Amino acid sequence: MDFSIKAFDTKSTLGTAKSGCIAVAVFENKKLSPAAQSLDSKGAISAALKSGDISGKPGTTLLLRAVDGVSAERVLLVGMGSDEAVSEKSFATGVQAALKAFGSLGAADAIIALPLAEVKERDVNWAIRCVVQAAHDSAYRSDSQKSKKDPAPAGVRKIVLAAPATPSTRNALAQAIAIANGSDLTRKLGDLPANIATPTYLADTAKQLAKDYKFDVEVLDRKQLEALKMGSFLSVTNGSEQPPKFIVLKHMGGKAKDAPVVLVGKGITFDTGGISLKAGPGMDEMKYDMCGAASVLGTFRAIGEMGLKLNVIGVIAACENMPSGRATKPGDIVTSMNGLTIEILNTDAEGRLVLCDALTYTERFKPAAVVDVATLTGACVIALGHHNTGLFTRSDAAHDALANELLNAGKQASDTAWRMPIEEAYNEQLKSNFADLANIGTPGGGAVTAAAFLENFTRKYTWAHLDIAGTAWKSGASKGATGRPVPLLTTFLLNRVQ
Repeated sequence: MDFSIKAFDTKSTLGTAKSGCIAVAVFENKKLSPAAQSLDSKGAISAALKSGDISGKPGTTLLLRAVDGVSAERVLLVGMGSDEAVSEKSFATGVQAALKAFGSLGAADAIIALPLAEVKERDVNWAIRCVVQAAHDSAYRSDSQKSKKDPAPAGVRKIVLAAPATPSTRNALAQAIAIANGSDLTRKLGDLPANIATPTYLADTAKQLAKDYKFDVEVLDRKQLEALKMGSFLSVTNGSEQPPKFIVLKHMGGKAKDAPVVLVGKGITFDTGGISLKAGPGMDEMKYDMCGAASVLGTFRAIGEMGLKLNVIGVIAACENMPSGRATKPGDIVTSMNGLTIEILNTDAEGRLVLCDALTYTERFKPAAVVDVATLTGACVIALGHHNTGLFTRSDAAHDALANELLNAGKQASDTAWRMPIEEAYNEQLKSNFADLANIGTPGGGAVTAAAFLENFTRKYTWAHLDIAGTAWKSGASKGATGRPVPLLTTFLLNRVQ
């Protein structure tokens, strides 16, 4: 998809623009947007609205061909709800409907002349990002492994956004494209089957990103992890034939003396539950248990394309969790990299076991902040559903500031998170008679006790944990990875530069 920005004088030049289609807004009270009015010199648009052919309800569309007085071949009317203040939801719904209609047109190009600067409590830059992300979502295909792929729709491949062509809007467009490309990579990695997207595949993807964007990259193998005494991480890999990979990516775009932001991703490329075997129905979705790792790689794709002037390091602990005669057993005790011993009460609580050693490893970078990203707990889905990512941090000035950064970035990017508690009382649930910690807590607050477990390994820096179990993928008929939280993470990093 190709995007550009061009300013049109809605009183004259929009009507004379050569294009396969122009999308304009209409409203439920039978009013036309200024762009629609400029194309209505002969009354065809107002007549269609008054006739009831389109209601103006958000997401409704009506395609008009050969509108008298308009040079474009088609005019697409898009319902936007109330004309008093276009809501964020109404705008997003209208944009998605317009792009769906574009996909079936016999036109290669189109102009989006929707009210980009008139969305309530949002600016034109947000609207640009919304359009670009929606266009990528509309064009995304999950059929890479089909022998006979679904026919690719011809549709619109070139979109012009009718907006002031300023340095700010051009920058917003470039950022939006980079974030959408990063989200696409995350979705593609998440959707690949586990026999393809192995730990080695993730490592190779990181190496390719390093080549494309001049990152530094290092991949540690089992012997190096043993030398580092990552007993917790390695305990998860014991039952698998696939070798573990510990991936470190470095984008040093800031000043050499500046402390980096570190993103840590959980990369369980398939999770059977190990000896604590999961139920069969739905286990295929455990290929998505590496979406934390995929989101770190997608974020690096975005910041590499943008040339972000910030030091960012990505750390990914990648392996499978499989049952075999070598697999770790419930009741086993392992020693983590920082020396804490862990009683493994449930081998299906493996994400925290790989993350804790990755978080300890991260200390060597003397980070400004660390954010780990993981499909960690089903309990987070129960708590927050599929709308918000769970955000966990300690409660003090530095951590409150980091939490607010992430929450605000999520709101900016429409990739929202919700802050959950971490208190010492939850650590009481992790006590073991035989080791320093148990890897699961006593019943209740499962998402919080998982975060509290990780907190024990993060006390030398400012840290936040994002539980994306409810937001990284969708189940059911629309099953697939979502690309979240790449928009949140990338916006968070962008804000640290600005």
